[in-house]
Amino acid sequence: MSYVIGVDCGTSGTKTVLFDEMGNVIASHTVEYPMYQPKNGYAEQDPADWSDAMITTIKAVIDKSGVKSDEIVGVGISGQMHGLVMLDNDGNVLRRSIIWCDQRTEQEVEQMNEILGRKKLIEITANPALTGWTAAKILWVRNNEPEIYDKCRHILLPKDYLRYILTGEFATEVSDASGMQLLDVPHRCWSKEICDALDIDMSMLARVYESCEVTGTVTAKAAALTGLKEGTIVVGGAGDNAAAAIGTGVAEDGKAFTTIGTSGVVFAHTSDIAIDPKGRVHTCCAAVPNSWHVMGVTQGAGLSLKWFRDNFCEAEKETAKYMGVDEYYLMDKEAETVPVGADRLLYLPYLMGERTPHLDPNARGVFFGLSAMHTKKHMLRAVLEGVSYSLRDCVEVFREMNINVSDMMACGGGGTSPLWRSMLADLYDCPVKTVKSKEGPALGVALLALTGAGVYSSVPEACKAVVEVNKICEPNKENVPKYESYYQLYREIYPAIKEQCAKLAKL
Repeated sequence: MSYVIGVDCGTSGTKTVLFDEMGNVIASHTVEYPMYQPKNGYAEQDPADWSDAMITTIKAVIDKSGVKSDEIVGVGISGQMHGLVMLDNDGNVLRRSIIWCDQRTEQEVEQMNEILGRKKLIEITANPALTGWTAAKILWVRNNEPEIYDKCRHILLPKDYLRYILTGEFATEVSDASGMQLLDVPHRCWSKEICDALDIDMSMLARVYESCEVTGTVTAKAAALTGLKEGTIVVGGAGDNAAAAIGTGVAEDGKAFTTIGTSGVVFAHTSDIAIDPKGRVHTCCAAVPNSWHVMGVTQGAGLSLKWFRDNFCEAEKETAKYMGVDEYYLMDKEAETVPVGADRLLYLPYLMGERTPHLDPNARGVFFGLSAMHTKKHMLRAVLEGVSYSLRDCVEVFREMNINVSDMMACGGGGTSPLWRSMLADLYDCPVKTVKSKEGPALGVALLALTGAGVYSSVPEACKAVVEVNKICEPNKENVPKYESYYQLYREIYPAIKEQCAKLAKL
């Protein structure tokens, strides 16, 4: 039996899981670390915290499991995307990493648009200039910390810094590199045109690999620290969403997943490059060679339900304590007593502005159709349905782009709700499934490592062998046309109040 390690470097902590070749969890360990916010809108982390956490967790899973180091055939690393790690000529970190949720780069985004133009950026990098992405962060350091920029010789992403600690190699892979806004996404290589226009020295950028390719091997120093065997392969790995896709079996055309966490993501695999010229969805290279993925994001998905719970559901919280159940379970049960459409009550989940499809930071939440007959249960159902409508918006953009979405997985906290899954099945008009494994990104990069080690011949083959479906929710043919009528009305509401949202923001 072969074993493999998946490392998932997240924002709150790093989780490392040791799997066997069939994807069974042998041991798991997590180490948390802080995020620093020196100013409003800033978000930074110390790369030393990530490397310490990786070393600690790898050593812990090997020790816990009793598996011998020579039985571990490879390591895969997943990570939070877009973070900027700057190293000097000797490989020393020059400053804390500016991470994905940092919003300091508004002027640099304007600079990128002035130099290259929105159309050119979308054409080459498949996405409009974005404050959270890496290129704008590089420009910010050059504009505001020139003494640090002058010392910089290597630019890495968070997970790729961990690769450097393990292997001594400066390498990245296509899925994570797609989120830097320096990659030619259609051709899966660095864009000389973008780098020249922004005056970024391409020698600072890491070599680009496919996600399942071997990028290096564990050094003697890293082996002594972690308990891994010197020479163990380390594959490209993947950015967190691309890794989660592999961990849920989304590695072929027609397959997609919906995640309902604080935000909501709809993610679809495609073997043909597809770019939305309006920039409403993100296109990146997939963790499967010669494939891409398209991702739509709704900002206030699970956040909407949490907001409703925290402000209006004290009774449910108290009852849940006495019953020994989760309050969301009780909220689901209450919402189930209300018919489809919540008796003509609609909710727009734009508590934090909106990305797909509106790209409007001024969009705000709305209950539409509220009448004296409506109760808290109606509002609760409307919130669940409104989030589902916003996720359907993402699917509609995919359909405009001729991307097939017929096999949908559900994951994240919201994906555990049978009611929410049934709403998605009815609105997408396709089955919505869950998978048995809850390891997502860690399993995804483990499968990439198993492919790189030759245990499986391809990433899709690894997914078919390991990823198991747990539950399937089929669409209810009676509900599909009912939801369709409400959804079409939902789509009309935001355009009708867009100007008023902008005026409200200025008051």
